[in-house]
Amino acid sequence: MSVPPSDCGLDVALAIMGGKWKPLILYHLRSGPRRFGDLKRTVAGISEKVLIQQLRELASAEVLVRRDYGEVPPKVDYTVTPFGMTLIEALLPLCEWGVRNRTDASAISNFEGKPERG
Repeated sequence: MSVPPSDCGLDVALAIMGGKWKPLILYHLRSGPRRFGDLKRTVAGISEKVLIQQLRELASAEVLVRRDYGEVPPKVDYTVTPFGMTLIEALLPLCEWGVRNRTDASAISNFEGKPERG
């Protein structure tokens, strides 16, 4: 049995960039090509293994392009495709929302899993 498509495209967007790291990677790639080491430093807390995996998945979804310069020592960078830029444009309002609501969201997350006071 096939499930009819929803009138909300979040399923499509989340299939491409879902998870904790992909939106952050895309955010840091929005201003131009970045090398792997630079991404590793700017995406705080991500392991090298996970960064490699996430970059491969984004490249396979044609959201970014991996460019290998074929040099020694190796030089590789990642660039967002025009398709990927449309996704970044969709993410920016969410980023702005997070900046505006950081304090309230932090207060809420401090109480997650704790019993309500009554």
